[in-house]
Amino acid sequence: MKINAAHIAGAAGAALGGVLAGRAAAFRPEKHEISSAKDVPLDENKIVRDMSDLIRCKTVTYRDHSLEDRTEFDKLEALIHERFPKFHEAAPVEKLGRNGFLYHLKGEKNDKPTVLMAHYDVVPADETNWDKPAFEGIVQDGVLWGRGTLDTKGTFCSILEAAEYLIGEGWRPEQDMWFSFSGEEEIDGDTCKDIVSRLEELDVKPALVLDEGGAVVEGVFPGVDKSCALVGIGEKGSINLKFEMEGKGGHASTPPSKTLLGRLSQAVVNIEKHPFPGQYTKETEEMFDTLGREAGFGWRIIFANMWLFRPVIEFASKFVGGELNAMFRTTSAVTRMEGSPSYNVLPPNPFFGVNVRAMGTDTIDSVTDRLGALADDKDIRISLVGGMNPSITSDTSCPEYEKLAGVIRATWPEAVVSPYLMMACSDSRHYCRITDRVYRFSAMEMSKEERAMIHGSNEQIPIDKLIKTVQFYVRLMKVC
Repeated sequence: MKINAAHIAGAAGAALGGVLAGRAAAFRPEKHEISSAKDVPLDENKIVRDMSDLIRCKTVTYRDHSLEDRTEFDKLEALIHERFPKFHEAAPVEKLGRNGFLYHLKGEKNDKPTVLMAHYDVVPADETNWDKPAFEGIVQDGVLWGRGTLDTKGTFCSILEAAEYLIGEGWRPEQDMWFSFSGEEEIDGDTCKDIVSRLEELDVKPALVLDEGGAVVEGVFPGVDKSCALVGIGEKGSINLKFEMEGKGGHASTPPSKTLLGRLSQAVVNIEKHPFPGQYTKETEEMFDTLGREAGFGWRIIFANMWLFRPVIEFASKFVGGELNAMFRTTSAVTRMEGSPSYNVLPPNPFFGVNVRAMGTDTIDSVTDRLGALADDKDIRISLVGGMNPSITSDTSCPEYEKLAGVIRATWPEAVVSPYLMMACSDSRHYCRITDRVYRFSAMEMSKEERAMIHGSNEQIPIDKLIKTVQFYVRLMKVC
């Protein structure tokens, strides 16, 4: 029998197929012992009443502080003192920054302290687009409506309810616990930074920090039909760049051959035509390894053999966009452009603005250099409006992560716990200065529709989900 190239190719293809299928067959979910957890006998009426009243505190923050109603912040402070007396008696509070509360609950030991975080400020609400008022805390048909129910007064209230309940039961934590509450997260304020500086002064080295981030969600990973509890172990950096040009302006009836705005537009086209190269970071690698094992066999062939399929996924993601693309690369989005206020006037100082979400090895400097080169116009001036580099990646092989994952599994037994890369930014990034165990998990089940309500219209939370969040924090505090 004559052996030709086709025979060799066929044999090689069959061998490769066998390797891929074999790896997929062995690529199975890891086994985890899920502890049976009884529901804690909570006072649900109290929780709903407290949460409703917190919503009624209109703690909206603005970059222009003159727009804020400080009486609403004072009202919230008085309310939490009134509703959580046992907590306030057991945990002394220090007010820091403009709107910060740092509580300290002493434990039997202090060498592995825990920090639980939330922010109680909220974004404004255009109530013309709401079906119910945004700041009245209305409860109807088992659902509590209002700005902040999801982001993050729900978490804020749940932490306080859990601590109040446990302290009332005579509980004392094994390790010191710190409760870090900021009132200007929505405007990237300095309050959380001030809190971290204070902990640094006190030589507090947290073994675990928990802030908002991922949630218990469905339909977020190809081939996986189970609920996924996503724990952010890192977050992208956010960088704002301004690209501007200066000219003489003038009348639009006698334009130059290339207008300033046209040249800026060409720079936009150049930037969008050349996405950042793909990066396979620890966060994404661990997510694909964890959730890929839960997928059907066809999908597992891909996820078990990322050494072969990763370049294909990275390439395809450039054209798909959205979350898949954002998992694999630094992204840039042109979000602002300004020219002339009149149609017949050439703008003397047009500009466009870009928001970059940086990951992996990308930094403010490297991003600025790359986009400047792509703009390819020596007359364009680029300035940094503000920004931060990507956070460090938190440890997932430590006992603290396992404690957190164990409590998640006990609360949502049907969910697969997985690390992921958080696309948005949070206050928790400041804690990366003092620990590598910062985790981002909003302890709630959130549908796609509910996630869209964050910073949007009709923000609301079902009462049973809120109660489950309190249950989660009770369990977490007990094991920390």
